[in-house]
This record gives sequence, C-alpha cells and structure tokens, in this order.
Amino acid sequence: MSVIFDPFNLLLLGVALVIFWRLRTTLGSRTGSERPPFDPYAKADSPAAPDAANGNVLRLPKEPVPAQDKKEPVPPVWTGYGPEGSPIATGIAKLAEADPSFTPQSFITGAKLAYEMILENFAKGDKAALKPLLTKDVFDGFASAIDTRNAAGHRLESRFVGIDRTDLTAIALEGKRANVTVKFVSEIISATLAKDGSVVDGDQKEIREITDIWTFERDVATRDPNWKLSSTQEP
Repeated sequence: MSVIFDPFNLLLLGVALVIFWRLRTTLGSRTGSERPPFDPYAKADSPAAPDAANGNVLRLPKEPVPAQDKKEPVPPVWTGYGPEGSPIATGIAKLAEADPSFTPQSFITGAKLAYEMILENFAKGDKAALKPLLTKDVFDGFASAIDTRNAAGHRLESRFVGIDRTDLTAIALEGKRANVTVKFVSEIISATLAKDGSVVDGDQKEIREITDIWTFERDVATRDPNWKLSSTQEP
C-alpha cells in the first residue's frame, strides 16, 4: 500500500482539515475593514479621523457666530432730573454743552462732599479750610460768624449724621459763568456751648433735620474743575 494513503496519515489529514475549518469559522477572514488594534495610550475622547475611503467624515459642531452688539442710544444728560423741556432739563443741557465734562450725577456727588466739609469746618472755626470752598463774599460772611462766636467765648459742637435728599432746583449759564442751586435735606446734631459747657443753643443729643439751599458757581472757560459756594438762602 502507498504511504500517502496509509490509514494513519489519512486520519491526521482529516483532523487538520476539521481544525482549520473551525478556526476559519470562529475568526473569519480579513476583509480590510477590521478595527485597528487597541491602543492603550490613545485618548478615549479624541475625535475619530475622517475616513476618506468610505466617505465618512466627522463634522465638528461650529461655534455660533456672536451677534453684533447693538449700541443703545445714549439718553439725554438731563434724564432723571427733570422732564423734557423743563427749566432744569434745559439748564443741564446748556451747561453740558458748554462744559462736556459736566454731568448732574458727578456734580451732586461733589456738592454733597462740599456741603459736609463746609459744615464741619465752620463748626471747627477752620477758616483756612473754608476759603478754597467759598467765593469771597460767602467766605467773608462765614469768617465773620466764626469771629463773633469766638469773641463770645462760645464753641459750636456739631456732628454730621447724613444727607437724606439732594435736589437740583435751578441752573443758569450766563456767558461762561455757571450757577447751580441745590436743595439739601440733612440730619445734624448741633449745639452752641458757652465757656462753662452750658448749652446756649441747640441740643447735644437731638438729631435735627435741616434744609439748606445753596448755590455753587464755576467759570466753565477755565481748567479749574472746582465749584465754589456762592450764596446760601433759607428754604
């Protein structure tokens, strides 16, 4: 008998064919579209590359194009301080035209500071501190009142509590001379004391509400931005 057709060799050949058929069934054959082997260093969240061969392209979402900001119209400088066409609105508009740096808000902020400083320095009798805040006529009146108080041996004990309200009541522009009148409603503790400490006027503990109407002036043609108190009047 030929060695090729030996029964034992035929048995081995049959076993090999069975094993080969099972491996092919289990593993399949390569088609060229298999996934690449697992890469442990690849980022899990990295986007897949476009597959140009089969036409699959990964398209990332586009960021929305921000809409162009629309500029809101700037309200008139007098807004919130008086109705359109009123004397206050008209005065503010004229003053802002003559002095572009002027705004009612910044003026009122400065006027409040000046009001408090003037009252405190008058109570202390500090004429040097008062002088740059007042026009000559008003300074002379304050200085005279301080001198009279000192001559009588009195002292003014005053504590500024706060300003409750400020209102612009009048604005005038004559040439380059601007005048702005402000009504202050404030709370103050004030008492005039004699040499022996007795109370001549006022109360050392009572908080009183007082109203002052002050006019400030400034030459808008100069570079000096400071306003000075030019007059005071009773409400």
